[in-house]
Amino acid sequence: MRLINSIIYPFIFVCLLWLIMIFQYVSHINLGGFGVFPRHVDGLIGIITMPLIHANYSHLISNTLPFLILGSGLNYFYPDIATRVWAIIYILTGTLVWLFARTSEHIGASGIIYGLAAFLLFEGIFRKDIRLMAISLLVTIFYGGIIWGVFPGNPQVSWEGHLFGALSGIFAAYIYKKKGAKPHKHDWENEEDKEEDGRHHISHYYEVKP
Repeated sequence: MRLINSIIYPFIFVCLLWLIMIFQYVSHINLGGFGVFPRHVDGLIGIITMPLIHANYSHLISNTLPFLILGSGLNYFYPDIATRVWAIIYILTGTLVWLFARTSEHIGASGIIYGLAAFLLFEGIFRKDIRLMAISLLVTIFYGGIIWGVFPGNPQVSWEGHLFGALSGIFAAYIYKKKGAKPHKHDWENEEDKEEDGRHHISHYYEVKP
């Protein structure tokens, strides 16, 4: 049930992205103008709409699976702070792109994906929790290659969105490094804790002498 609940919101968001893409295809209306256009007042709306708009189906397909996996990971391992982390990454990424990116239309959810990946990676490092570090390792293994996306390359790709998304994720990981619930403990771990507490109390009992 917890896993299913973790997937629901990322799935709904991805469905919204696909509905928007289908609308563009059917209506022949290009929504690219709703991206972030840096340092122009008209481009401010893109802070909200940028992640919703994709150039084509290939662009959207490349973002769909990573978003589902990383978004579900955020909800599963950090349910207490997931909404706040999501909001920080979403708004801060678009704001930084508007402030500092090159003058061009910036669209797509890639920045959010970079933010989620960076958060999961650095949150495990900042908390120094072995289980969270395992999550960080998995993120590095499966998405470590995306590090190259934060450097200038293909002029058709918003590397600035990737970079600022990653920085937003790191920022969120830092400010919440001591907040939110720790990873869920399995029943066998709880039993081990109880046994350890029992041994602790027994040792204290024998230390008390008349």
